[in-house]
Amino acid sequence: MNGFQPYEIIAPRLGSAGENIVIIADHASNHVPDGIDLGVAPDVMMQHVAIDIGVADVTRVLCETIGCGAVLARVSRLVIDFNREENAPGLIPLTSDGIAVPGNAGADPEARLAAYYRPYHDAVTETLADMRNPFILSLHSFTPQLATRPNEARPWDIGILYNRDDRAARIAIPLLAKAGLHVGDQLPYAGTLLNATMNRHAEEPGRPYLGVEMRQDHVSHPQGAVRMAEILAPVVLACRNSLA
Repeated sequence: MNGFQPYEIIAPRLGSAGENIVIIADHASNHVPDGIDLGVAPDVMMQHVAIDIGVADVTRVLCETIGCGAVLARVSRLVIDFNREENAPGLIPLTSDGIAVPGNAGADPEARLAAYYRPYHDAVTETLADMRNPFILSLHSFTPQLATRPNEARPWDIGILYNRDDRAARIAIPLLAKAGLHVGDQLPYAGTLLNATMNRHAEEPGRPYLGVEMRQDHVSHPQGAVRMAEILAPVVLACRNSLA
């Protein structure tokens, strides 16, 4: 794998308002490492099936604005999905929203786990272990329209997800609504069904966290990313101040 590092770490700014906040961005990249051919058209790699559009930009603005840290994935979710358990269906997807990924048909799961998945999660573990009372912001984005569900409305500007621990959600939802956003509580899908990274790094060890899904057409351009970061910053700080 030529020493490729499947994650990027942004160190928190000591003395800043967000020095004990860490953003975890499982799907921040559409990069396909050397030696892997997914067998999909180049334009597919720019779509929601390959990357959480806007997440990297919002993460960087938040890190600059409030001084928080971050761990960002540097591998496309079509190569391996970091927000799945190791034995979960869809860990190495054969299809995604109706798009076939033929290059994954013969993939060796153990090789990809060893090269990308485990180093990424080890980096998250180490980053959190090095911090005192960390608060986690899990940042994702969702497409406003699924190709496989054309009649399904997705009108929310932002969704808040959680599994058993809804403490931050209960704080964040009214604040986001007050900021003028149409907020989905466990929408566009529920964290009880898809919350692997936060189950592992937040809920199991008892760390407070906020799970956020941003609507992609709101954050697919620089101005939108800045606006979303401006809205999220005081909300995340309020959750941290109450819980961490």
